[in-house]
Amino acid sequence: MKDGFFRIAAATPVIRVADCEHNGAAILGLMEQAAQQQVGAVVFPELCVTGYTCGDLFRDSTLIQGAEATLANLLDKTKEMDLIAVIGIPVAVNAELYNTAAVIYKGKILGLSAKRSIPNYSEFYEARHFSSAPATREISFCGQTVPLGGNLIFRCSSIPELALGVEICEDLWMPEPPSANLASCGATVILNPSASDEVIGKAAYRRALVTGQSGRLICAYAYADAGEGESSTDLVFSGHNLIAENGTLLAEAPLFSTGLVCADVDLQRLIQERRRMTTWQSSCCSHEIAFDFTAKPLEVRRNFPCLPFVPSDSSDLNERCELILSMQAEGLKTRLRHTGGKNVVLGLSGGLDSTLALLVVVRAFDSLNLDRKGITAVSMPGFGTTSRTKSNANGLAEQLGVTFREISIGDAVLQHFKDIGHDPQVHDVTYENSQARERTQVLMDIANQTGGLVIGTGDLSELALGWATYNGDHMSMYGVNASIPKTLVRHLVRHAAEHSEPQVKKLLLDVLDTPVSPELLPPVNGEISQKTEDLVGPYELHDFFLFYMLRFGFRPSKIYRMARLAFAGVYEEEIIKKWLLTFYRRFFSQQFKRSCLPDGPKVGSVTLSPRGDFRMPSDASAQLWLKEIESL
Repeated sequence: MKDGFFRIAAATPVIRVADCEHNGAAILGLMEQAAQQQVGAVVFPELCVTGYTCGDLFRDSTLIQGAEATLANLLDKTKEMDLIAVIGIPVAVNAELYNTAAVIYKGKILGLSAKRSIPNYSEFYEARHFSSAPATREISFCGQTVPLGGNLIFRCSSIPELALGVEICEDLWMPEPPSANLASCGATVILNPSASDEVIGKAAYRRALVTGQSGRLICAYAYADAGEGESSTDLVFSGHNLIAENGTLLAEAPLFSTGLVCADVDLQRLIQERRRMTTWQSSCCSHEIAFDFTAKPLEVRRNFPCLPFVPSDSSDLNERCELILSMQAEGLKTRLRHTGGKNVVLGLSGGLDSTLALLVVVRAFDSLNLDRKGITAVSMPGFGTTSRTKSNANGLAEQLGVTFREISIGDAVLQHFKDIGHDPQVHDVTYENSQARERTQVLMDIANQTGGLVIGTGDLSELALGWATYNGDHMSMYGVNASIPKTLVRHLVRHAAEHSEPQVKKLLLDVLDTPVSPELLPPVNGEISQKTEDLVGPYELHDFFLFYMLRFGFRPSKIYRMARLAFAGVYEEEIIKKWLLTFYRRFFSQQFKRSCLPDGPKVGSVTLSPRGDFRMPSDASAQLWLKEIESL
């Protein structure tokens, strides 16, 4: 297991009720398939050695002893198998019979997890045969001395993130499932051997239950359901196997199917998420069994979306975009109501960020029933402004009915160059930043004239990279885009375009088609010469790096591995590494800009506000991170 990825599986064999020998062979066959697929842990259905629907045959010692003999045979045949298996089996101890799951590895029984919640209603009558899990005790089973109880955790000494807990079927349906305690005691993977019969509507509820529990417990959850071969005297079983991780369904078997479903879970991600949540309370109310798992390299079979900030489903995306625009507008609306302001000022360049900001401001004004003429959009052409962006800015202001002003900054900046003794032919950082600061001064002074607020337009990706001029476009009185990454800005503007009048839509689509640029260097043949992504790298890569660095605290080597999988065929490995190095170098060196950011609304789980989500010393060293990247 590398980078925390661990493959788990849920398996449904084709069984024969009470035919332990046949069932053992079916279980062995699926274990062999799982081992071939590099599965680390596989869970089988409840009582699958005998069949769940044996009825009063569970009172017969022939069946109970046959089940034990079958498991002993499985142990012998899997001594060399690098696979943890959880197998449902009845276990008799003195006068009691327990519904258990044997957790086995390399010929050893690590423990027998017993079912706590014994159903005795409707079609279930387990209390007729089984007792609830006892306090943890040691028993002799299959010639081994093993622990039996309802609170066992199987912790891997060689892989600290790997800790397994087991609850059985009905346990999950309880108000306080055993998995809650197991997870709080450190279990990162919950395995559930189940025999849940199928009735109309139950599959959706089962899916929601498994997925929801994985989210509440911040764990991976594998659920193996009984299927073909169980008695159909009164019931039908569908083999509805499910694997979820932290609220997301990773794999699901079609109803009435058998075999394996597998998924690669990210145990590091789960641990990081638990650490992030200070409300996560660890406890120690379990019985731990240590084991040492032989980890092998794993070719990860997991999809990593190239755009983690953007929903892949179109219907979800439309809903998300509408919600985000409303949240941005609500933040500004609240600020305007608090200040009693009826005027705002923003620089409108004809680029993506300022266009999004203008759309948000218009929403806020409409919601407050304020006159859109109180919105002053200022175009400030400088040495790099093109007719295309200038025209789009003018057109949007006109179509949206806001006040538009065009103030050229050329003469003022040239005068400033004279004042400080800078050669205008030297197109260096002074040349560029002087323009950005002059624009900010213009906006601030117009805000003073109108009694308005200067609205910031910079986005989250620019803040992460420090792609802003300190005390220039870095500064405003309220930054509506502060938590919107560049890849999401595009979708928000596109969403707005699809819901706009034809003329506005045409202008917005042209803005989307315009290269991202600060337009601070002179154009070439009338075209934008300074393209941001040529200088700092593709924003889709930087947003990918940003998401997994901030949201989960992953190492650069893991992010690099994930990016290679996500962007296979799009970027060469060396290109990904180059921009990953750039990202970390800029992220650390530019923290001083983020330490004094203006207010702005949080809309997603990843933000850089120094007052809320991210605090870092401005002089923190990036050496550890850069050294790791250079060694890749």
